[in-house]
Amino acid sequence: MKIVVLSDTHMPRMSKRLPAALQRELTGAAAIIHAGDWTRLSVYDALSAYAPVYGVVGNNDGPEIAAKFGMRVQLTLGGCRIGVVHGHGAALRTKTEAHAVAAFKDDQLDAVVYGHSHIPVLRRDAKSGMLIFNPGSPTDKRRQAQFSFGILEADDGQLRARHIFYPDKG
Repeated sequence: MKIVVLSDTHMPRMSKRLPAALQRELTGAAAIIHAGDWTRLSVYDALSAYAPVYGVVGNNDGPEIAAKFGMRVQLTLGGCRIGVVHGHGAALRTKTEAHAVAAFKDDQLDAVVYGHSHIPVLRRDAKSGMLIFNPGSPTDKRRQAQFSFGILEADDGQLRARHIFYPDKG
């Protein structure tokens, strides 16, 4: 099962449309996860044209998005348990990952997906083996060298992840 993962689109301020690299990967996706900071519900509508969309509210999202999505969600896709949270609320932005993981400290998960920092992360927790994944941003790379989003492959409880990096959002 191919799952496209993104966060921090900040649309339409950072882009008027979904980047071409993202659109290519959305074709054929079985599901889409957005880890918050959509900023407009029209992003949900655009993504929904490709596959079912799951997500959470981010710190830059207004009441319309907050009414549709919660602060965190647990999904089971392809036999894998995935927790999704934006990750904001930590005292320091450098603590975003720890804050995101702590949001699911009492849950048995195969992965935690988060956003907020715009910094792509792909690693496994040394103790639990849980995947910790931040897709970065497809439209607002900030200090990163490239724009990014992620692909999860979830099949029969096995989970693989990778980033897609690209130089421009055209």
